[in-house]
Amino acid sequence: MVLVLHAGKTNKNAYKALIAAEYSGVDVKLAENFEMGVTNKTPEFLKMNPIGKVPVLETPDGPIFESNAIARYVTRLIADNPLYGSSLIDYAHIEQWMDFAATEIDAGIARWLYPRLGFQLYLPPAEEAAISALKRALGALNLHLASNTYLVGHSVTLADIILTCNLHIGFANIMTKSFTSEFPHVERYFWTMAEVVAPIAKKPSPPKESAKTKAKEEPKKEVKEKEPAKPKAEPAADEEEAPKPKPKNPLDLLPPSKMVLDDWKRLYSNTKTNFREVAIKGFWEMYDPEGYSLWFCNYKYNDENTVSFVTLNKVGGFLQRMDLARKYAFGKMLVIGSEPPYKVQGLWLFRGQEIPQFIMDECYDMELYEWTKADISDEAQKERVSQMIEDAEPFEGEALLDAKCFK
Repeated sequence: MVLVLHAGKTNKNAYKALIAAEYSGVDVKLAENFEMGVTNKTPEFLKMNPIGKVPVLETPDGPIFESNAIARYVTRLIADNPLYGSSLIDYAHIEQWMDFAATEIDAGIARWLYPRLGFQLYLPPAEEAAISALKRALGALNLHLASNTYLVGHSVTLADIILTCNLHIGFANIMTKSFTSEFPHVERYFWTMAEVVAPIAKKPSPPKESAKTKAKEEPKKEVKEKEPAKPKAEPAADEEEAPKPKPKNPLDLLPPSKMVLDDWKRLYSNTKTNFREVAIKGFWEMYDPEGYSLWFCNYKYNDENTVSFVTLNKVGGFLQRMDLARKYAFGKMLVIGSEPPYKVQGLWLFRGQEIPQFIMDECYDMELYEWTKADISDEAQKERVSQMIEDAEPFEGEALLDAKCFK
């Protein structure tokens, strides 16, 4: 049986049902050719939901609207579904956090964001109240996550899926790094869980203040007249101030290195046979231990990697967010094991002798890994570097589920 979900491809509320369905083994697909603002105004759609809201799920027993209700229905199609916990108290706590995600998080973000987008009237006092309420909710969530990886129990539940989808719109549009840094456990939780929502899990850019928002500032107070200030000497026409140069990345100021990173990446990409004899040998001939450093990383929460596609998405999302380091780094990420829990381990080549600070500051995922500098004077560690570049299998006695390269 295939259930049809009517919603756009980027609708975060639709993803609640789609993710729950994939975890549960239920076949749910998006309706073809859905166009928001058009399809949901047709007579056929309004018969399913007279308000015209999306998403709507078609079932053999009739349509269902409201995203949380749809996600609940999909989950309940499977008896004893672990997404609903293993006890009555688990069930109650899952429902508790689902309500919290809707009434405190989703509603709080909307009250702040929608006026900024022009969907509602912008009033500074209302925005201040919305931000205060959202901070209160995130503070409570941060306290809970300080000692819990998941909202309930020791694995993903429906509450995690719904909260992550609701948080996404905030992280993607208005909750900047300076804002979320007050809630480090919420940050860690979101960027770990967001890999489940791979199609919409993108690193948000800081939101830009709209012209409408700027215009709605408090009225200027009257200022008493002051004595006119002495005019500043204006530069002559031929003495116009030169544009300030953009600040360089500190890594660009390091002494030149004999290793040309692009040459190594080209060799890696073009070597199709005799990889050990050509690419690995070439790497060690190129490697400059004074200009570059090698680092092993190990995911701190490997016990949580119980679903293969979630683990692979987690690694893929990490590599996407490392894009800012492409000019200064090369990396290999291995997903190890033939059955769960899977291990995630990596090898990274960075310009300089330390992990670049701008990467540590900008890539949320970095703190989810333990980082150890490789000592290539140790032959065992040097060989481990070679094996990770080569995707050697078995790796340390185990099969590889996948190997991903950052170049």
